[in-house]
Amino acid sequence: MSHRNIKTAFNEYLQIAFGIALASIGLKAFLLPNGFLDGGATGIALLLSDQFDLNISITLLIVSIPFLIIGAFTITKRILVKSILSIIGLSISISLTTFDTVTEDKLLIAIFGGLFLGIGIGLAIRNGSVLDGSELLGVFVFDRFGISIGRTILLFNVILFSITAVLISMEIAMYSILTYIVTAKVIDFVIEGFEDFVGFTIVSKKSDEVERALVSIMGVGVTIYKGERGYGSTGIQTETKIVQTIVNRIDIRKVHRLLEHIDKDAFIVEFDVNAVRGGVLRRYFQRKRS
Repeated sequence: MSHRNIKTAFNEYLQIAFGIALASIGLKAFLLPNGFLDGGATGIALLLSDQFDLNISITLLIVSIPFLIIGAFTITKRILVKSILSIIGLSISISLTTFDTVTEDKLLIAIFGGLFLGIGIGLAIRNGSVLDGSELLGVFVFDRFGISIGRTILLFNVILFSITAVLISMEIAMYSILTYIVTAKVIDFVIEGFEDFVGFTIVSKKSDEVERALVSIMGVGVTIYKGERGYGSTGIQTETKIVQTIVNRIDIRKVHRLLEHIDKDAFIVEFDVNAVRGGVLRRYFQRKRS
């Protein structure tokens, strides 16, 4: 293994360790003392430990085993090994850490418990590992049956929170759902980073001027399509250039003002962009590159 690979691996494990520490804070300082649950395998472990007075560390390990076995059929050996080590690390961290009561406000407990847990899980996923086995179940079901990962995890958690409502209370189930929502949103935030991109498809009589302005003023790349523009019910068509570009969400208002100045009658389609690779993009935050 080269020096660069060793450095990369060390950095990944260091971030995973930090994620484990944050996740254990979320569990031990907020969720566990108040009987709140999260979704996934962690939620099952919390529910079992609450109902049967079991050690949460051991319960988490046992509950994770079936998900790791499922993961062995769908993910690489490297990710599987890192996930096993991460889950063991989380169990050890939970067993060794103790915290005083931070707050008795249930809303704050749900929000900050989900916040710490979400950052921890997000850091682990971003560095090629998982702290919760439900993601592995989602990957397995998608691989075998074509059902989306999100739907599988959602169904899994609907069942879990329904059981929680019956065995514990509807109030705890509702706060647990809030915790899960916060955790899921924070995970997405950590994985995707601060940057969010929006696409524009622009049909304008002044397409050449729009193209030049986007490249020179906005500093973004553009793609030009040849098309035909119709004028309502008359059916009259004329050849035109269709300009497409992707900008950072921070720049949306600037693009609107620019297009309004060039051609206030331009036809503009604005759409969210889920993922962007390559091309000329104006990035405001440097994200880790794999």
